Amino acid sequence: MDIDFVITWVDMNDPVWQEKFNRYRNDKHNTKNGVSKARFRDNGFLKYWFRGVEKFAPWVRKIHFITTGQTPKWLDVNNPKIHLVRHEDFIPEQFLPTFNSVVIERYIYKIPGLSEHFVYFNDDFYIINNLSPERFFQGGLPCDIAVFDYNPSWSQWYVRIKNNIRLINRHFNKRQVMKQWHDKWFNRCYGMRARWNYILKYYGKFVTLRVPHNAQPYLKSTFNEVWAAVGDELTATSVNKFRALNDLTPELFRTWQICRGNFVPYNTYADTKMFPLMVRPKQAEKAIRSQAYTLVCLNDNVHIRNYDLVMSNLRDAFQSILPEKSSFEV
Repeated sequence: MDIDFVITWVDMNDPVWQEKFNRYRNDKHNTKNGVSKARFRDNGFLKYWFRGVEKFAPWVRKIHFITTGQTPKWLDVNNPKIHLVRHEDFIPEQFLPTFNSVVIERYIYKIPGLSEHFVYFNDDFYIINNLSPERFFQGGLPCDIAVFDYNPSWSQWYVRIKNNIRLINRHFNKRQVMKQWHDKWFNRCYGMRARWNYILKYYGKFVTLRVPHNAQPYLKSTFNEVWAAVGDELTATSVNKFRALNDLTPELFRTWQICRGNFVPYNTYADTKMFPLMVRPKQAEKAIRSQAYTLVCLNDNVHIRNYDLVMSNLRDAFQSILPEKSSFEV
């Protein structure tokens, strides 16, 4: 089974990108969170992402590297595993330029040559220990966790997730789904995280699902099915150049996949950890050095104290476990 990785990246120091960004950022409809520089800045860790892939997941078939046309100077673009993808290669022209990650993500299934089985990475998610294909796919199906999160945060992100749930409830009957795929919704590997599944078993509507900060496996065919069903809604919100409260996020595709039963139960929290760098930078550094997890997410924030020192320490931590240049570097 061929498995591809997809990763998005932007160089916010590129003057061409900055000119376009500044041209659109002051629109009155843009949210403060959507135009935050923490969403776009590069902390210099990308080469460690590629080193991690080569050392810990050498089985990947192809890496589809999505940018606005930018390329890190150190990247060997002639490496046969790298497929450079520009936004115009897969996003309809009328929605470009876009600075909205959820718009970019909904069109990734259109990337030329993308395999049916692929894993989507944000550029803040890193592989720091040995990783097998079975971590993402088993029996041809994505590994995932199907548990409700009944009392989510009131953040803008969860407001957008509720937009997804509205469409999910329109197209799926919760009781039928949970009955048909009972063993997948009530799997023992979830542990206490599944408690709301039992409590809400007889409730008639889907509520928000727990969202792991994870590298997410998908079937490309899921995207085709979702677009066929709710393409009008996806197209209508593709005009959002920055994050907006009416956005539909990639969780729509993930939840659809789960409701179809196209997943294998897996406790995705067992080997994965998200570190908000605003409050847990030292723990993140320690986890990288000790390789305590297989995958880590380093969540950026404009309010990180001693930002330069934090990034320097994290860079040193990556260097301690991935000191050698990969074949992806010139």
